[in-house]
Amino acid sequence: MSIGSGDIDPSQFPGGGTPVRSPGAPVNFLNQVTFNRRELNRILDLYGRMVAAGEWRDYAIDFLKDRAVFSVFRRASEVPLYRIEKNPKLEQRQGAYSVISATGHILRRGHELDRVLRVIDKSLAVVS
Repeated sequence: MSIGSGDIDPSQFPGGGTPVRSPGAPVNFLNQVTFNRRELNRILDLYGRMVAAGEWRDYAIDFLKDRAVFSVFRRASEVPLYRIEKNPKLEQRQGAYSVISATGHILRRGHELDRVLRVIDKSLAVVS
C-alpha cells in the first residue's frame, strides 16, 4: 500500500491509530498526555487477567491534552466500569494516577500506578 502526499502513515502515531482531523490541519502530539510503556504494560496485564476471569470484555484508550484515560467495559455498549487516569497536573499534590468508578467516585488516587491499581486487583483475591 502506498502512501500519497495527503495520507498519514499510522505507524507514526502512538497506538497506531490515525487521528481525526480536518484536511490540511497540522498534527500536534506534543500537547497530549500518554501512558509510557511500563504503565501500559501494567494496565494491560491487569486487563488480561480480568478478561480471563470473565469480568471485563472491552477497553478504550484516550490521550487528551490534560490526561490519559484507560477505560474498561463489561460490554462495549455500556458506560465504563472503571477509568484509570493519568493527570500530570496532580502529580505533585494527590498523585498523577487515579481509578474512577462508573458512578464517578474516585476509588483511589496516588503517585504509584501499582498501588492505585490494587483497588481493582483485590477483587481477584481468593478467600480460603
